[in-house]
Amino acid sequence: MKILSIFTKQKKFEEQLLNGEMEYSSYYKDSFKRLKKNKAALFCLGVILFLVLLALFAPVVSPYDPTYQDYASVLAPPSSKHLLGADEYGRDILSRLIYGTRVSLSIGILAQILASVIGITLGAIAGYFGGAVDTLISRIMEIFAAFPDLLFAMAIMTFMGQGLQNLFIALGLLTWVRTARLIRGSVMQLKEKEYVEASKASGGTSFRIITKHLIPNCLSTVIVLVTLGIPNAIMYEASLSFLGLGIQPPTPSWGNMISSAQSFISFLPVYSIVPGIAIMVTVVAFNIFGDGLRDALDPKLRA
Repeated sequence: MKILSIFTKQKKFEEQLLNGEMEYSSYYKDSFKRLKKNKAALFCLGVILFLVLLALFAPVVSPYDPTYQDYASVLAPPSSKHLLGADEYGRDILSRLIYGTRVSLSIGILAQILASVIGITLGAIAGYFGGAVDTLISRIMEIFAAFPDLLFAMAIMTFMGQGLQNLFIALGLLTWVRTARLIRGSVMQLKEKEYVEASKASGGTSFRIITKHLIPNCLSTVIVLVTLGIPNAIMYEASLSFLGLGIQPPTPSWGNMISSAQSFISFLPVYSIVPGIAIMVTVVAFNIFGDGLRDALDPKLRA
């Protein structure tokens, strides 16, 4: 009777689905519904989209060229001409702040793309093959994780030299270990599943199994890692630029703006406070949205 009841319910569900009485719901559709209930995450998503649009349309939104020097306005306080004042070279602070958004977001996103490619590749290989391959990759991860993050980034930038491209590489090498560890753990669990065994039995190669079956099932983990990794990269970039190892003037960066403003903080505090607030808002927005995204995508939190 119990088996018959289950069969009847299943048949009724299929009929409702075919008749359009019940809507089919996928994993990502359910996740989006859960994300919409998190108002704080949606608000932070709006902040992130606003920052992205600000970075894309910086030449249109910015009132001045960020490198233009107006010596008549050196260290000018906020006014109708310069809404946030001007720096020690007469450059408009608001314009440099807007262009700094472009630099910070591009570095954060590109560094995470590089870290994700390295982490996913090495983590999937280590988790799938195991044995000596896993041991070798795990030892490499331990070596990279043994160094303090900021000191390691400073060492890489000192060795490779200053420049935007080197900064991408340094931050990418700095953050790939966490991605590799999580992907390795996920792959070690997924490779024991029935569909992986079926793919092996049907003659599927290791490359096909990893790329077609294992990595796609880790996609939600990767999305959350990238979202939470971008603010870390932005913080590291600001720290390196503040120390003089990151973005170099006259290219505007929130970090080098704070560094340049140290000598003038007593009589032009807005010069250092505004880029600091920009860093804080960006990092908090990405972290809250990343937490909300993790809660929405994690099947274990579907309560």
